[in-house]
Amino acid sequence: MKKFTSKPSAQPASPLTASSAMQASLAQLALDLKHQAAEAVKQAAANAARQQQEAQEKANQDPGLFRAEMAGIQPLKPNDRVLPPPPSKRLAKADPVLVARRAAAEGFGQDSETGVPVISDTRAALNPVSAEAHLAYRQPTLPLRIYTDLKAGKLRWYEAVDLHGCTIDQAREGILELIGLALCQQQTVVKIVHGKGAQGLLKTYVNGWLRQHDQVLAFVSAPDNQGGTGAVLVLLKKIPLDHTLALRRRS
Repeated sequence: MKKFTSKPSAQPASPLTASSAMQASLAQLALDLKHQAAEAVKQAAANAARQQQEAQEKANQDPGLFRAEMAGIQPLKPNDRVLPPPPSKRLAKADPVLVARRAAAEGFGQDSETGVPVISDTRAALNPVSAEAHLAYRQPTLPLRIYTDLKAGKLRWYEAVDLHGCTIDQAREGILELIGLALCQQQTVVKIVHGKGAQGLLKTYVNGWLRQHDQVLAFVSAPDNQGGTGAVLVLLKKIPLDHTLALRRRS
């Protein structure tokens, strides 16, 4: 009689045991991915730093790189540039040769409409004087006694002008206006305060202008108590009354 034997059947795995194993596997996989990602970021940062360093070294070693970077940039046009202003006429120091040429081309006379004498800045600049120079001028026909009284400050003046801070144009206009006012009032002595200034430039112009004016008989630097070498006393011609009235009508 045959004896049949049977093998015992395998016991099925517990659902709880299978779930725990799967979770452990997933956790390990996530940890591996995290490590790989961190390594990739680290490698990328190292590559970027290396490329930046190589570019910097190349820029330092290759002078043509700057020219390549500046390619296409156009320089400014001359009319787009900002230039410094020209020097002030009061401070500009003239070339003696050029001044002499200009003076030779200019003439004397009077304005045809106003009758005011035309005086030349160029001729005035021909004979520069120092800031401390003593100015003196006298027409030959003027008696020496009157000239001596002018130098001593004995001749009274009523009108004066102070040229401190003036430009050349303002100073010239101020002197012509002062002389015109004095002539209209039949005054013969005026005072001009020119100061000494840098290199005596304004003083040089005053000296030259007065020598050109046809109504000036004499002028001298003032006495110390009236301004010294920073001012001049000017003696004017005494014009007839009818001429004075004509001047008043023009003014």
